[in-house]
Amino acid sequence: MNNGRSDSPDVSPPGIVNILPMEQPQQPYDEDDHSGEIREYNGVFEGPEKTLEVVFRKISGFEGNLTDDESVSDSSLTSSGSGSIHRRGLRTLPRADLDRICARARCTILSSVSNRYLDAYVLSESSLFVYPYMIVLKTCGTTTLLRCVATLIELGRKIGLEIDWVGYNRKNFNFPGDQMFPHGSFHQEMDYLYSHRNLCQRLNGNGYTLGPVTSDHWFVFVADHTKRYVEDNDTDRVLNIMMFDIDQEVAQKFYYDKYQARIGPDETEDEATKRISMEQTKAAGIDNLVAGAHIDPRAFEPCGYSMNAILFHSYSTMHITPEEGSSYASFETNQKLSSYTPLVSNVVRAFRPKRFVMTLMADEGGLVQMGGNPLFDGSASKAKINVPLKGGSVPRSSVTSLSSLGTSSCATYKRSNLASIKVEDDTCCMMGNWVLEENVEPDCSGSTDSPSESQRVRGLSVSNYYR
Repeated sequence: MNNGRSDSPDVSPPGIVNILPMEQPQQPYDEDDHSGEIREYNGVFEGPEKTLEVVFRKISGFEGNLTDDESVSDSSLTSSGSGSIHRRGLRTLPRADLDRICARARCTILSSVSNRYLDAYVLSESSLFVYPYMIVLKTCGTTTLLRCVATLIELGRKIGLEIDWVGYNRKNFNFPGDQMFPHGSFHQEMDYLYSHRNLCQRLNGNGYTLGPVTSDHWFVFVADHTKRYVEDNDTDRVLNIMMFDIDQEVAQKFYYDKYQARIGPDETEDEATKRISMEQTKAAGIDNLVAGAHIDPRAFEPCGYSMNAILFHSYSTMHITPEEGSSYASFETNQKLSSYTPLVSNVVRAFRPKRFVMTLMADEGGLVQMGGNPLFDGSASKAKINVPLKGGSVPRSSVTSLSSLGTSSCATYKRSNLASIKVEDDTCCMMGNWVLEENVEPDCSGSTDSPSESQRVRGLSVSNYYR
């Protein structure tokens, strides 16, 4: 497995780097007509997602068929099955337009749930979330996510909207050689975004690298043209936990054929998929991670799992790749919690990875509202997460699966590095790596038998104000 080492083509200069636009784009957007091209599956899967978030605003003086104040009533996608949803903005786009967006990224819509505030779609390759003036599209594998940018610009204009904010981010690829244009490297991705500036000058932004390029690091592009006001209490933040080498006992829960009676005597194939999807959700405890939310899970053959959950204005989403050698699970949410500590602990406990990467993207107002920052809490030497585990009593030296540790044991994850930066006007990006500590016997109160050692935090701290 290629973990983004220095011999990988997906590498940027060390540290936090501002990636400037290249002088000559390799390929302009309007010549890109190969989005249907598919790579043959080679036995491993690129789990970490590419994420594109686009915020729109009304075009001043737009005279079209649909204005900002008009809405469309639709009762077909309500999560409760009753009542109606009054759609406006991007939520008025017909299904055919959403299919066009997904086709450009090489994925398809499988299912959806909706409430008063947003529509959430499970895709063949991750998730799509549609708000009145924001779209969040996450795709994994060898998808071509950025190829949908021109389509988003076009569809927005059709309903009187223009881009106001664009964010694109991803972790370095495990298998960069498998990716397709324009995702061959972060520089190529920046080139491709800049090639659209004749369609939208507001795509003029900057790219950044956070974290050590010799291990897990995070690429971020932000073009921020939003005017925010002090009295505006609408803040944003997105937390993402990317877990690698998940416990194999947990991974086995996401193999389709592990569940009896794929198709029962009176069960259609679709009904079997829905049943198995919910069985996997409960077997892994995913329903408890999003308590109170409306869940839309999806099990895949022969293995794999996706889930969207919506609760009022917020979404949570999970994507799991259980293949040994490339096992991966991610959890992302834009829920505005005062403290993320219990959530992070519960997510990590559910999947027991050998390492995980946590990222947080937030505006200044969102950071102020947080009671504690899950990345910055504690000094580097004390930045640990202790996760209680279940299982039989087995000496740690002979453990092959974390779940085989004793019932009173904990897994201890130590933060190995940390990076943060403030970009554009007020967008704050933070990422940290956590690694399972070996030969440590912790108790669940937070203490360990290993001595506390001072360790310098790698990366640029935004300021103590954001801690």
